[in-house]
Amino acid sequence: MVTEGWLGRENTMNDDRDFGQDETRGDDVSRRTFGALSLAAGAAVAAPAAFAAAPLEVKETDVQIKTADGMCDAVLVHPVSGTYPGVIIWVDALGLRPAFRDMAKRQAAEGYTVLVPNPYYRLTKAPGLPPGFSFEKPEDRAQLGKLMGSLTPASVTTDAGAFIAFLDSQPAMKKGAKIGTHGYCMGGALTMRTAAAYPDRIAAAGSFHGGGLATDKPESPHLLIPKMKAQYHVAIAADDDKAQPDAKDKLKAAFEAAKLKADIEVYEGALHGWCMADMPPRAGVPLYNKAQAERAWAKLSALFKTALA
Repeated sequence: MVTEGWLGRENTMNDDRDFGQDETRGDDVSRRTFGALSLAAGAAVAAPAAFAAAPLEVKETDVQIKTADGMCDAVLVHPVSGTYPGVIIWVDALGLRPAFRDMAKRQAAEGYTVLVPNPYYRLTKAPGLPPGFSFEKPEDRAQLGKLMGSLTPASVTTDAGAFIAFLDSQPAMKKGAKIGTHGYCMGGALTMRTAAAYPDRIAAAGSFHGGGLATDKPESPHLLIPKMKAQYHVAIAADDDKAQPDAKDKLKAAFEAAKLKADIEVYEGALHGWCMADMPPRAGVPLYNKAQAERAWAKLSALFKTALA
């Protein structure tokens, strides 16, 4: 693993710890681990011209979802009239924040009923991090470690079931429609757990610079691919690929063996976190790459337009 700059950079694609199974949390979480999480991405990007015609007027609502462990706060966005396929967005480690609300509104305007849950609801309301959060502060890193520690593969699976049920109960949801999901950094692995646990509902998914998708651990998300029925777009940052060049090969082999359509692409010149417009530069280098973020969104839009029709 490579460390760069004061924050450090641990490439999450090269992390041999599956999300939800990391034993180094709380005060023991390393600075460089959280440096990687600081690069987690959302996708505050514009739709390309092919999908931008006549965007729908949308409605945004803060909602509460009953789960096995309590009440999850979330954001629901959908067109003001009509019924549409559902989408679940799994946020990155920095939580549900304005950039993800913007993403949901953009996607809803394309014709979807979009749900963005707060994954840390067991411990706190969104976004869950203190004002002025800084990776330089040990207490802030410890807080983020505690939040991440509230998630396990089992809890993610039960939460996903509750989110699907909530979408199905919404008047704006097209009854019986397939559902799409996409996630960023830690959220990439969560899309895979969702698609594997609910294969008859999740028809399309996207992972954008997802962390720990293909590891050597028995809980590695890529081992769940045989249980899926979803089509995938897996978008890998160039620096992630450099740190773990075999990850894309493991993913390709697993999707091919399962006979599932999957577009696995390394985004050349794009750094880990390139889709997130609110990400600060790393060592003076901007992480957000608008051109590549636009292309990533276009890929996701095209996939959903076909698979969720």
